[in-house]
Amino acid sequence: MKIEQLSLFLENKPGSLNVVCRVLRENNINMRTLSLADTEQFGILRLLIKEWKQAKKILEAAGYIVKVTEVLALPVDDRPGGLADVLEVLNKNAINVEYMYAFSSDKQNRAIIVFRFENPDKAEEILKKENIDIITGIDLFN
Repeated sequence: MKIEQLSLFLENKPGSLNVVCRVLRENNINMRTLSLADTEQFGILRLLIKEWKQAKKILEAAGYIVKVTEVLALPVDDRPGGLADVLEVLNKNAINVEYMYAFSSDKQNRAIIVFRFENPDKAEEILKKENIDIITGIDLFN
């Protein structure tokens, strides 16, 4: 149930993010969510896009180097301790979180948290064993 995430480097200057968004808009590609982390000279833009293969080709044609990474998306109760409950399961099973980002969901008072794990297959196995929901790409994009 892993989801493909696109990652690309952006120069840390005004307008860089807008260029990516414009390229996607011009090709009628919608972003479900994104995360942008910066360093002094560059930022890393992470995108979840339903048509990720098409988006990858279009962005590469526009001059970007695009990396595809597998991530897991989990619905987490939007309440104090919701994330802590998931992290405790991961910690108990020695699953390392490399990074994560979240976005709101309009379903059942839950947020959706996107996790990049050191070992996504092991993380998926443990989460299933612990009866923690994992969102499929179909569910995420519908």
